[in-house]
Amino acid sequence: MQDALLVNRCRQGDRDALRRIYEKYRDDLLILAIALSHDVNVAEDAVHDTFVKFAGSLRDFRLTGSLKAFLATCVANRVRDVMRMTQRHAACLERYGVGSVPPDDPGQTVVCNEQLRRLSSALAGLPHDQREVVVLRIYGRMRFGAIAESLGVPVDTAKGRYRSAIARLRFLLNGEAKK
Repeated sequence: MQDALLVNRCRQGDRDALRRIYEKYRDDLLILAIALSHDVNVAEDAVHDTFVKFAGSLRDFRLTGSLKAFLATCVANRVRDVMRMTQRHAACLERYGVGSVPPDDPGQTVVCNEQLRRLSSALAGLPHDQREVVVLRIYGRMRFGAIAESLGVPVDTAKGRYRSAIARLRFLLNGEAKK
């Protein structure tokens, strides 16, 4: 169902429509929040807080673009706020684990966990501003214009951060593969 229709149904008090929006975007937003915070607890709280605030503001909410991009921006802002409030540096994903359901094949589980560990480690090796752009672009599937607006930077700055981050990730991941 189209997002605009779901939002209109939510405005009319349809709880099923809100549940459908939540289920449609929850996983992508959680991945985004985990990648930004490297803390599963912070990520879950950020996604939850975003949906609670979204549900509470439906009366005045006007969908002018992509609902997913809007929610991704809200989640990214929430993660940023939480990280500022607690004044903590991003924690390593392995410290808290990933609450995903493992595949049936134990060998595949090991491979997936190792790939996730490598990617998480490489992302953690990026400066926060670069990591933010990469995560919003890849996991949030946001355009550079929306990313730039969300971060309050020029579009060329967002693109430059992305290019630098991808180059750094290639270096980090390829360097680790050669060990």
